Amino acid sequence: MPGLFKNIDPITQALIATCFTWFVTALGAAVVFVTKSVNKKLLDGMLGFAAGVMIAASYWSLLAPAIEMSQEMGIPQWLPPAAGFLIGAVFLRIIDKILPHLHLGFPMQEAEGIKTTWRRTTLLILAVTLHNIPEGLAVGVAFGAVAVGLPSATLAGAVALAIGIGLQNFPEGIAVSMPLRREGLSRLKSFWYGQLSALVEPIAGVIGAAAVLISRPMLPYALSFAAGAMIFVVVEELIPESQRGGNTDIATMGAIAGFLVMMVLDVGLG
Repeated sequence: MPGLFKNIDPITQALIATCFTWFVTALGAAVVFVTKSVNKKLLDGMLGFAAGVMIAASYWSLLAPAIEMSQEMGIPQWLPPAAGFLIGAVFLRIIDKILPHLHLGFPMQEAEGIKTTWRRTTLLILAVTLHNIPEGLAVGVAFGAVAVGLPSATLAGAVALAIGIGLQNFPEGIAVSMPLRREGLSRLKSFWYGQLSALVEPIAGVIGAAAVLISRPMLPYALSFAAGAMIFVVVEELIPESQRGGNTDIATMGAIAGFLVMMVLDVGLG
């Protein structure tokens, strides 16, 4: 699969890869055409899987290369990864504080962000859209890093990251479309809004790739920024959502499985 990307410019590579991650979200959302509900234990396990994938990707695909790249910058090796990681998490925290949204499975009174009269369905969509931004950014930055020519950043590794993000997007698509269907939306509308939540990924991917191409010194910061944003999403949203239904063991084993799959993908392909 990496061979398909070799003769394509990095911004187009990032666009293709993030269109793939969006497509997998759409596949998950399309499950709403088959059934009106998914077993809660299965869904919690899949959300745990998504959390595990994102945790593993944050280290192997983002932080580890950032640490290696920092060696040549003439400053403490830990500084760019630490600074980028913190800025990424704080950035997501600010958006989380401002943007009105509602986590999956939470009652309306627990909506976060600025108070609004928006409908529950809108708040649910915004919650998932919010955490799709760092996923797209991570993929874009990974492809941009390959174009810069650093040994620690490989095309196979960037492709592995895109595959991992795509895998965990499938349950996210289900997790959006099913609640919308239960809220009374038609199958078509539930699917439409489910896939729509991932359209920010290609946008963020192109921005991430373009940013690191413009300035090579910012690359370790950009990789770590994406990692910090992703870990924020995992701790703030995915883990609480997967554990809220009481299926804690299933959700936890799902996270272990997701971490293992992403680790194998990155190490095996990268």
